[in-house]
Parts: sequence; structure tokens; C-alpha cells
Amino acid sequence: MKKVLPIFVSFGILLVAFACQPKATETSETTSQPEANASFSDLKVAYVYTDSVISKYEYFKVKSEELTEKGKKFEGDLQSRARGFEQEVANFQQTGGNMTPNQQRAKQEELLKKEQNLMTYRDNLMQELATDESSLYSEVYDKVQAYLKKYADEQGLDLILSYTRGGAVWYGKDALDLTEEVVTGLNQEYASSTAIEK
Repeated sequence: MKKVLPIFVSFGILLVAFACQPKATETSETTSQPEANASFSDLKVAYVYTDSVISKYEYFKVKSEELTEKGKKFEGDLQSRARGFEQEVANFQQTGGNMTPNQQRAKQEELLKKEQNLMTYRDNLMQELATDESSLYSEVYDKVQAYLKKYADEQGLDLILSYTRGGAVWYGKDALDLTEEVVTGLNQEYASSTAIEK
């Protein structure tokens, strides 16, 4: 009991000393808070539904369709090569019995190499499509971001948020939603750039 009492006394002294300390952090927070409110009171914020902007952007639609066509072309080419390979394997299975063991072994190695080449070709096509898709999204995001910067400057906005399901923004007033205006502006900009190219 004698050992426990000094511990409680020491703990009590520390609590009293801590409680009597001036609360510098609290006063600094309260004095800086009005300044923060003053600087944020004039902040003009809006948002766009990112998925809608991208999916309704004509440039994205056109480039996405081109990418889909490229994928179909690759798929057709790959299927054609695969059918040719399967036919060659079927022919070997039918005529392989007429070959010498060395001829059979050589043909098997040749078919194995063709199969590996076919798989490498397929992987390269898939990689190319994935790279093209990634480049497209990067390019679209850059174009949207450049447009939003220009739009924000013209409209006097300080911040335009990206509103996506499960994202950081959970609610925004409909009046702050710029999605349709941004989509219209992006599509007008794209239409004028394609008219110049033609």
C-alpha cells in the first residue's frame, strides 16, 4: 500500500500540472479559425459526374469505337491463325502414323513452336489493345482537365470536383452540377476541331 500511494500522488500532481498549463493550441486554433472561414467563404465550387462526362464526350465515343474495331480485327486475325494451326494439328494426327519417329518428333517440335508463336502473338495483340485503351483514357482525361481549367477561369470557379459513385464527394446540390454544360462545351470544342481538320 505504501508503494501504491506515491504513484497515485505523482499521477495526481501530473494531472494538476497539466490542467494548469495555458492552452496555447486551443487559443491558436480559435484565432486562426475566423481567418480560415473568411478565406473559404467566397470559395466557388462546382462538380461534374466524371463517368457521364467521359461517356457522353464525342471524342471518346469516336476513339473508343475505333479501338473496338481494332479489337475485332485483331480477334478475327487471331481466330484465323488459330484455325490454321488446329487444321495443321489435325492433319498431323491423321498422317503422323505414316512418318518415321524422327519425322514425327520434328513435326511435333514444329507444331509446339507454332503454338508458342501463336500465344505470343495473342499476348502482343492484347498488350497493344490495353496500351491503346490506357492511352485513350489518359488523353481524354487530359482534354477534359484542360477544358475544365478554361471553363473554371471563364466562370470564376475556384474548384471543380469529380463526382463518382463511391468517390470522395457524397453529396452536391444539383445547382452545382456542371456535367451537361461541360459535355456540351467539350463536344462543341471537338466538333469545331474536326471541322477544321476536314
